[in-house]
Amino acid sequence: MIVLVINAGSSSLKYQLLDTTTKKVYAKGNCERIGIDGSFIGHEENDGSKQKLEVALPDHKTAIKHVFDILAEAGFDTDKIEGIGHRVVQGGWYFPESKVVTDETLGWVREVAPLAPLHNYAEADVIEICREMFPSIGNVIVADTSFHYNMPEKAWRYALPRDVVDKLHIRKYGAHGTSHRYIWKTTSEFLNGDVHKLVSCHLGSGASLSAIEDGHDMDTTMGLTPLDGLIMGTRCGTIDPATVCYLQRVGGYSVDEVDTMMNKQSGLLAVSGVSSDSRDIEAGAHNGDANCQMALDMFYYRTSQLIAEMAQSMHGFDTMVFTAGIGENSAEMRLGVAKELEWLGVKIDEKANEVRSDEPRVISTDDSKVKVLVVPTNEELMIALDVEALLG
Repeated sequence: MIVLVINAGSSSLKYQLLDTTTKKVYAKGNCERIGIDGSFIGHEENDGSKQKLEVALPDHKTAIKHVFDILAEAGFDTDKIEGIGHRVVQGGWYFPESKVVTDETLGWVREVAPLAPLHNYAEADVIEICREMFPSIGNVIVADTSFHYNMPEKAWRYALPRDVVDKLHIRKYGAHGTSHRYIWKTTSEFLNGDVHKLVSCHLGSGASLSAIEDGHDMDTTMGLTPLDGLIMGTRCGTIDPATVCYLQRVGGYSVDEVDTMMNKQSGLLAVSGVSSDSRDIEAGAHNGDANCQMALDMFYYRTSQLIAEMAQSMHGFDTMVFTAGIGENSAEMRLGVAKELEWLGVKIDEKANEVRSDEPRVISTDDSKVKVLVVPTNEELMIALDVEALLG
């Protein structure tokens, strides 16, 4: 099935055209700076050819039109697109699984948007645009929160008054669920089913862990929003919630200023004082920058700490997988996290850890009590497979 996968952000729109049968990616790209000066589209085709188009992108509708024009000009018959899959960050209480787009389900995306205002409104707009432009093509909503929705209540419920949480739908929703689901599927296939309790480590600029027991999510690190859990590129991760009140009451910061601080000015960026990019921080640490080294040490500590927490939710773990930007590409980060877990019997083969590959691979030693792998994630394929399952 030929599927177009769309991932819309507040000022960006990523796309990928692929075949679910052959897994061939025909084209992919990213529309950047939508609604901002200096907008452009980066486009890449399966033969490796790339182009950058500097075009005005005042809104997402214009971006979508350009995407279809680019695909047509590149020789891809857009009439052959059989379905469109939309990544939606927050599915709220309406999407325990992926759903076909209807007036009702589109309304649900907007209804839960206050939980992810920077993403859901833009994603809903793009879905609406696709329906208007191509009414004959079916659309599917794939929410990042779906995989986590049916975790045990003891894991998702917050210890707040029931009337408050029920009225405002406050609970742990998590994120990166599509990636974690793909990691379980791919790891299980790669190991021929010899995996039962897996900790999936999606480590990138945004980062989260998921405890997956026989395919079922048992817990995850992100909470009501993607701010909770691990230290991330610019997000602080878990802190004392009273810090918010203190910053407002004593520091004089507004609600919006605290929100911006914790989401965009904290994390690895704040600790290192250099960058939110792990490559820059690693380079700084190698050059003797104590703040960069502290950022790495804190990242290793917090990540390993929460891996142990995920393992507790399953009463143990037999497999651990690194994925996403940092997890797939930084041998130093993987080794740093693994060394923190040596007391649990985790052992890394340092030579295997240095190998770079686009394929799943084992990087633990034969005598490691936990099998450790690197598995490149593929959220677009997972979304496309959901489209095929619902529309095919």
